[in-house]
Amino acid sequence: MRHLIIAAILAFGFATPVLAAHCPKDGQLIGKALESQNNAEAKALMEQGMALHSAGKHKESIEALHQAMKLLNIEH
Repeated sequence: MRHLIIAAILAFGFATPVLAAHCPKDGQLIGKALESQNNAEAKALMEQGMALHSAGKHKESIEALHQAMKLLNIEH
């Protein structure tokens, strides 16, 4: 049981920086798509996602960014 807890902590520790790096890339993809598509909801979600990223809330940021990507038909 002790090894399982340590493994879970290590996995979370390595996953958080990966999520943090993912947000700006998604934001750039959305920004490029918004240049040719006018979608106010997607723009608001992108802004929300980037604000969450800046606040260190990467899981919530990815959720908002992925919603925006879905609205703009961007694969992730």
